Amino acid sequence: MQRKYALLGGKLGHTLSPPIHQRLFELKGREFSYGLIEAEPLELEGKKSELSQLAGYNVTIPHKQAVISFMDKLDDSAKRYGAVNCVDNKSGISTGYNTDCDGFLRSIMASGGRLGGNTLLLGAGGVGRMMAIETCLAGGRLTMAVLESFMSQTEKVKEDILALVPQADVQIVTFDKIPAEQFDTMINATPVGMYPKCDECVVTDRVIQSAGFVFDAIYNPRETLLIRKAKAMGKPAVGGMAMLVWQAVSAHEVWDGDSYTDAQVQDIIDEMYERVERDFK
Repeated sequence: MQRKYALLGGKLGHTLSPPIHQRLFELKGREFSYGLIEAEPLELEGKKSELSQLAGYNVTIPHKQAVISFMDKLDDSAKRYGAVNCVDNKSGISTGYNTDCDGFLRSIMASGGRLGGNTLLLGAGGVGRMMAIETCLAGGRLTMAVLESFMSQTEKVKEDILALVPQADVQIVTFDKIPAEQFDTMINATPVGMYPKCDECVVTDRVIQSAGFVFDAIYNPRETLLIRKAKAMGKPAVGGMAMLVWQAVSAHEVWDGDSYTDAQVQDIIDEMYERVERDFK
């Protein structure tokens, strides 16, 4: 019997999840299917039975918190972030995971970056909160740069970090007050530079020059202006497609115990970038 998987979310018109997961299944010779389940928040409860029939599923905006009520168990990763993006259904038991953090960590490591040093995080909402926490769990010294209007929200992120890592070294600044110091790693968790506004850059050249390694969570375009500037300065820099594919790899490890080489994952990353460039240009 063919096992079925799916992505649960709101508007899923441009998602890359089906081709990513199909490629991962193909690499292991698995003839499983991966579909899409669109649901508005008020429709979610009505999808519970359909979801329970799947072997597993991924979850995206706006259901990562709401779907927790469907779970029988939560992995530590899901507990830490209060969000589920991967569900495994085995023997009638639904277990929720958060593989976004795995995708982030593994894409940084596979690209030669590290989180244990002095890190500048641009933006701290949504995925930025996870990145901030993972940086401090890795022992990094963290500077979060945000808009003035997000200062109070970012103070709450700092409180969450210190509750998990009491000894964490964390400071919050506005973009115009980013300290003139060297950062081992700079991470962009803002949407600045995303398609179609590809000519925008979140920070000045002076700030980019201060970073040893640059990670941009944006995956469309393949190279944001931030990435292009960093590479022109001779710095290693990577975009967000790696994170998207690596979190999917983590889901397959959960679902089927499958593992993949860095080269196999990189091939899928390149294929997905080609798809984005074909579909959005």
